[in-house]
Amino acid sequence: MEELAVGTRVEHPRYGEGIISKNKITSYEIFFERGGKIEITKRNDDLEVIEAVEQKPKNALTLAEIEKVLRYVLEEQGALQEIVPLGEKWIGGNMLLQPANLSLKPKEIPIENFFHKIVMLRDRLRVLEQNINSHAGLTDEEKVNMQQYITRIYGSLTTFNILFADKDQYFVGAKS
Repeated sequence: MEELAVGTRVEHPRYGEGIISKNKITSYEIFFERGGKIEITKRNDDLEVIEAVEQKPKNALTLAEIEKVLRYVLEEQGALQEIVPLGEKWIGGNMLLQPANLSLKPKEIPIENFFHKIVMLRDRLRVLEQNINSHAGLTDEEKVNMQQYITRIYGSLTTFNILFADKDQYFVGAKS
């Protein structure tokens, strides 16, 4: 649904006819004949426009524009985690850490928890790479040296590739 302007007349199946009195970032404040002042989310599909009022141009961003900007920033900073599937044979499984001293109690960890930690580690390495690449104070040579070190870290983590469902998600170290 497109952005509705203040003054637009709408119909709601429960509250009847109303007029939008405030256009907030994520919701509309609407005065209804039945129900009085009610705040309804902009994502609500129950509103039907009876009489639209032309939106006055303003410098404010729409909800869709704000979402687009936020998604871009979060992706750039690596804050949005992609969904990484665990290999099917490991789902529901446990990892048992057995000390060499059998008098000590072993530690059992659900593989999903361990896998989640591995994926978080990879995501944080990717953010570190982005920060290195965009750092203004580092020379190109320093950036390359740090990148090579991170590549070696990825190589050390290839043991955990067995847990991933998709080969596209694997850790990849330096190719020889």
